[in-house]
Amino acid sequence: MPLQLDNLQNWVFPEKSTTYADRDTMLYALSLGFGEDPCDARELPYVYEEGLRSVPTMGAVLCHPGAWLTDPRTGATRSKVVHGEQRMTFHAPLPVQGTVSARSRVMGVQDKGADKGAIIHLQREIRGADGELLITLRHSSFCRADGGCGSFGQALELGAVPERPADRSVELKILPQAALIYRLNVDRNPLHADPQKAQAAGFARPPLHGLCTYGMAARALLGLWLGHDSARLGSLDTRFSASVFPGETLRFETWQQGRGLAFRAFVKERGVKVLDCGWADIRD
Repeated sequence: MPLQLDNLQNWVFPEKSTTYADRDTMLYALSLGFGEDPCDARELPYVYEEGLRSVPTMGAVLCHPGAWLTDPRTGATRSKVVHGEQRMTFHAPLPVQGTVSARSRVMGVQDKGADKGAIIHLQREIRGADGELLITLRHSSFCRADGGCGSFGQALELGAVPERPADRSVELKILPQAALIYRLNVDRNPLHADPQKAQAAGFARPPLHGLCTYGMAARALLGLWLGHDSARLGSLDTRFSASVFPGETLRFETWQQGRGLAFRAFVKERGVKVLDCGWADIRD
């Protein structure tokens, strides 16, 4: 059935708050593979309380609005909804511990056609205890079975990466237990832990969370271009192209474009593109 535009336009999300400790900040970084070499002084500040700093993309697991698309009033066919794109703008450093709050809103719907589905763009703004805006997130859900509904609001687009060879590349190995660790951050969907449930959903084994792959993109850019200085990462946008599995190797290809970085990622073992149209704004 088509999405219910009237309901989506007027959807009211309750304010969400999250209180987290330094151990949660370290757990998030560990789930992305930070600390793979415990003696690497460049990554240690993300996984050790002495001089601890947060990975900016940790905001993706804070103040999460939950599985709101399962509500029948949305008109979404939940079994046909996939995470299409993720965008984050980092306005100020995320505290390594504390309480943050956020309120979400539906920014818009892009109707691709009755037989092509529709995209829902959801925004949430994370603020610190003093009300300071820390992070703006825009999460795009591709509702493959729910087109023909009409469009409203803001349409979001990502640009293509350059056609020339990458300026810098890096390979990051995904921990075999990465999905089991990452799900402790917020998303305990059994799809990422239970082999039987994964097989019932059409996967040979439990896949990795898309947002874990997304966080690993931040790790790659921090290491390749930013001297592991998270304060220099101004934004991170990308499109999810295919599933990733724990134990695989991600190859990130990156390009410097003016004051920003373009990127994409492939699974080395399968030659499959899993992130595309990536872009990051960089601060001096």
